[in-house]
Amino acid sequence: MHPRNKNADGYDLATLTATSAALAKYLKTTPAGEPSIDFANPAAVKALNRALLMHHYGVKGWEIPEGYLCPPIPGRADYLHALADLLATCNKKAIPTGPGVRALDIGTGANLVYPLIGHAEYGWSFLGVDIDEAALANAQKILAKNPELAGSIELRHQPVWDNIFTGLLRSGESFDVSLCNPPFHNSPDEVLAVSQRKWNNLGKPGARKGSTQPRLNFGGGGTELWCNGGERAFVKSMIEQSTQIPKRVLWFTSLLSKADNLVHIEAALKKAKVVESRILPMTQGQKQSRIVAWTFCANGEREKWRRERWAKAEAIAAENGEGQPDEN
Repeated sequence: MHPRNKNADGYDLATLTATSAALAKYLKTTPAGEPSIDFANPAAVKALNRALLMHHYGVKGWEIPEGYLCPPIPGRADYLHALADLLATCNKKAIPTGPGVRALDIGTGANLVYPLIGHAEYGWSFLGVDIDEAALANAQKILAKNPELAGSIELRHQPVWDNIFTGLLRSGESFDVSLCNPPFHNSPDEVLAVSQRKWNNLGKPGARKGSTQPRLNFGGGGTELWCNGGERAFVKSMIEQSTQIPKRVLWFTSLLSKADNLVHIEAALKKAKVVESRILPMTQGQKQSRIVAWTFCANGEREKWRRERWAKAEAIAAENGEGQPDEN
């Protein structure tokens, strides 16, 4: 994990249970005598997420409806730390912090975890976007339970199914970075096949043919998990649509889970004539993933961006006696 990840050394379940007592009923002891939870149990995973968000990021009353994605918090935090490092490469190696840094979260979902973590870690402002109005309604409920976030996290509905960036931004809006956890799979059948493999590995009921359909321990509905063409088609569309707003986002980024898709994404980036692209590796345990990042801004434009947005914000923060967020 990233060295700034608050779970880089694993879960301190005793401390998390002291923060969120509801986690206690899901604790179990492994054969090695270590405390753990049943990661095949969606309720246990949700309780763990709630405790992590409360303990590390100060989030109160976090809840998601049944069937919606309950993402692994450490992995989501890693993405944000990688983005902070990416922005630092354009800011004399210093991570730009504070509300003047604006992030665009494509597919923010019912869980809202990227804005919640990103604001807590770096003080950034977020616009969370989704095509699912029910997901946005739940995200708004989370914000209502955390009123101090009202001025830092905005939600917006994208009404057109095939649009990602097209028609999204309002006049004069610009963002320092965009992020996305795209739907990885190509069809509901592919989602089920992946779930069945996971349950086979866990030796759980539902792994055998003809038995109960396996549940997804991290949940997830249709638009969260699959789209026609899977992540390859989604990210290619994202790249194509980013050419319509090339200078309104400094760095466009997306997760890319499948290494086989990388060659196709790199071809799409070349076709889009991006100024620069980067592949940022991510590792959580045995899982290997990557972030693809691209920009249409040359070095001189990035320096101008830094001076006009981040340097001014830092000067104002210094005048107000505001320091850097704690990165430990």
